[in-house]
Amino acid sequence: MTKKTLIQVHTRIKPFIHRTPVLKSQLLNHMSGANVFFKCENFQKMGAFKMRGAANAILSLSEAERQKGVVTHSSGNFAQAVALAAKQLGVKAYIVMPKNAPQVKKNAVRAYGGEIIESESTPKAREKMADKIQKETGATFLHPSNQDEVIYGNATAAMELLEDHPDLNVILAPVGGGGLIAGTALATHYFSEKCKVIGGEPAQADDAYRSLKLGKIEFNESVNTIADGLRTNLGDRNFPIIQKHVEKIIRVEEDEIIKAMQLIWERMKIIIEPSCAVPFAAVLKEKHQFKNKNIGIILSGGNVDVRNLPF
Repeated sequence: MTKKTLIQVHTRIKPFIHRTPVLKSQLLNHMSGANVFFKCENFQKMGAFKMRGAANAILSLSEAERQKGVVTHSSGNFAQAVALAAKQLGVKAYIVMPKNAPQVKKNAVRAYGGEIIESESTPKAREKMADKIQKETGATFLHPSNQDEVIYGNATAAMELLEDHPDLNVILAPVGGGGLIAGTALATHYFSEKCKVIGGEPAQADDAYRSLKLGKIEFNESVNTIADGLRTNLGDRNFPIIQKHVEKIIRVEEDEIIKAMQLIWERMKIIIEPSCAVPFAAVLKEKHQFKNKNIGIILSGGNVDVRNLPF
């Protein structure tokens, strides 16, 4: 993995993604005591950063592999990202989704041309169904967060942010499966000399915080958090990157996530999902360590059910 690899990845996926804007808010700067730059991946195609990793993963396949299609299991943003990226590239996409996935997400996957196969909602059931489809069709399995091509694609959001604002002291990203923060950490390592990477994680699903402390991948007994995109675990491809290049992970409580989400909706007039509010909640919680610094925040996505808001 080199700096050159990431530049090639960015060039490869450019025709299939938006270069998302970076927004600021004087009021949120004042509240946090820092100079905050929000990289708005909620404006990305299909509404989340996942489009970057999905596009790179499919573009990395050979012509023969593309002919047989791709398969993934996801109840949310990666399902939509794979379906849309596959459609743009003329590749068949099989998407394993739990039966209880929100109808709005199933509708989006179908609208992007993905073929949904339903499974029970446990991770094991989803994996088993994806394996079955892989064997039957010869489709290539794409992992939502624990795959090099996906991680490198995700890295391009922070690359763009650092191109626009090279003087950042810290970049924060939410931590769920680890694919975004690992990509962010790689981009920061290669494209900035002084910038650090910090993760934000719900206290109710703090497996990454514990993993980093103990030096091995930890799991959650329960994942009772509103940040539904962050209920997944780290993997063996992204964890070593996180160990090497992520400074630390800050845990935030549910009420802090909701408050940060509401502030961004109300003050910036943009839609973000709860997972997306976690890094800003971390900045508000630990103001002392970010005071007067230039802070980049990856706003990871905006796919939220507007009929079911927490405020």
